[in-house]
Amino acid sequence: MNRRIFLRNAAAAAAVSSAAPYLSLAQNSAEPIHATLTEDEAATLAVIPTDFIGLSYESAQLANPAFFAAANTALIGLFRGLSNNGVLRLGGGTSEFTAFTTQERSGPAPFDAVGPDTSKNVKADTPITIASLRNLRAFLDATNWRCLYGLNLGRGPVARAAEEALYVETILGPRLIAFQLGNEPDAWRNRYRPASWSYADYWKEWSAAHAAVVARVPGAKFAGPDVSNKMAYVTGFAEDVKKSAPDVVLLTSHYYAMGPAGAPGATLDKLLSPDPKLERDLKIAMTAARGAGIPYRMSEGNSCWNGGQPGVSDTLASALWVADMMLEFASFGCAGVNLHGGGGGYYTPIAGSLAAGFTPRPEYFGIELVKQFVGATLVKSTLDCTSDRVRAYAARRAGAQLIAVINKTARPAAIQFPLRRARRQWLLTGPAIDAKQSVVLTESGANLLHNSVLRVSPYSAVLVEGK
Repeated sequence: MNRRIFLRNAAAAAAVSSAAPYLSLAQNSAEPIHATLTEDEAATLAVIPTDFIGLSYESAQLANPAFFAAANTALIGLFRGLSNNGVLRLGGGTSEFTAFTTQERSGPAPFDAVGPDTSKNVKADTPITIASLRNLRAFLDATNWRCLYGLNLGRGPVARAAEEALYVETILGPRLIAFQLGNEPDAWRNRYRPASWSYADYWKEWSAAHAAVVARVPGAKFAGPDVSNKMAYVTGFAEDVKKSAPDVVLLTSHYYAMGPAGAPGATLDKLLSPDPKLERDLKIAMTAARGAGIPYRMSEGNSCWNGGQPGVSDTLASALWVADMMLEFASFGCAGVNLHGGGGGYYTPIAGSLAAGFTPRPEYFGIELVKQFVGATLVKSTLDCTSDRVRAYAARRAGAQLIAVINKTARPAAIQFPLRRARRQWLLTGPAIDAKQSVVLTESGANLLHNSVLRVSPYSAVLVEGK
């Protein structure tokens, strides 16, 4: 057995063992939540694409050429642990503070790792060089991931963005999916643009920038509008590109469950509760994407914007939330989800730096659970349950049935569904809902399915594959 895998399995076993007293106590002291899951096998929802899983990093991270590089084997291993065919999106608030240059930088990089809140305190332009792009290509080759690349439209001159696009296209080649022009343009008003700024103004600027990039990079592909939350930009963009920009291959927007970090309402309870805005906005986005004939991807998102809420975004709760959120996006037919992170941000799936090393945070293991669904076909299912914090998803792949149950309550759940035999089972667990350590996804050898009833411990998730 590979030593790294052995050590990880050993750590996982220890973590589950440490969690056992907590889970056992909760199970013995509370009446289970009883629920019934039924499927409509004839009603398929969507096939989860092989590149569904993605991560999002700040563009300023490219100012350190050694970060996304073939030599960063620790980070490469963690990326590959999430997907063998993922999508890296580069953008974020710092994308409006980058300056592409053909002059290589002398001396050390301005920083090691960039966190998701860097745009709040770094207001000086950071250089992106040809060396950064070449190293990025090597990193993408090593992970077998592709890239959504954000260009500076908010503050940078269009001519510089077009020149950067030329080098990005040449160097990244088939690893490049598309360019995004600007980050969260729906939030530029009173920041980079006047108070009167509107979608019509954005479309005019986007069209001019699009033309400038195409002039330097004939055949370039684009994605957008990459907005923070204003769905009118998404619907307007979908209508406009359908008429005049057939080279737009993805419709994109962001999603944060709550925020900003530090707000009184950014709590564990809120994160564990259903978000009605998510279903509403997903319906709008998917309707717009289908009308334009292009896929929709959530290009940046996480639990709590502005870097995450400590004690919430870095806990077992975030792992359960991310698994539920990603599968909900998938059930609507979304092409993929990119979780924002980097550096030491509280919500980052992978924390660390070149100097300190890299470690997976709780969200990482929630994404790992979703990885088991990649390539499967989600089918319509109904969960008859008294709690809206117990969630279930059903899928089929190669003659096998996949059932995921996510229990975000303090009581055990007993789910009845028509599965005769479980072949494989995975557990997403931790010592407590606010645990920051010992959150793991493990494959279980125990039979969790008895007489077609699956018991799911408090604050945990179970994935069963069987027939």
